Amino acid sequence: MTEKLEKTGKVEKTDREWRTLLSREQYYVTRAAGTERAFSGRYHDCKTPGTYLCVCCGQALFDADAKFDSGTGWPSFTAPVRAEAVETREDRSLWMRRTEVLCARCDAHLGHVFDDGPPPGGQRYCMNSAALLLKHAGNKDS
Repeated sequence: MTEKLEKTGKVEKTDREWRTLLSREQYYVTRAAGTERAFSGRYHDCKTPGTYLCVCCGQALFDADAKFDSGTGWPSFTAPVRAEAVETREDRSLWMRRTEVLCARCDAHLGHVFDDGPPPGGQRYCMNSAALLLKHAGNKDS
């Protein structure tokens, strides 16, 4: 598999490479902007310390310390590890107006961010488990 890293730092792969690298569900969520069913993802109720990485490119996205139980059935975070780790764009699909969250390194669809999170930031980064890989605090991938 080739990994092309442009001057911008973006990871680019062909559709065929993404399909080979990812499971069917991971591909559906990250490359086709899908959503897993609520309460079905492996990390929705996970309380393990560590860092959540992008399943596509391995970039650190969210710290487990920023995770909270939003009651929605998806892993929710108050903020990314660094503002530059994610990008956002308007999403008008499904007759709604939302803010989509993407991995800044590979453009993987991660989920959406909402302005109904806890203080102090008030944001809820509602992510799909299929888009994440938990790297345990002890450096073991989950």
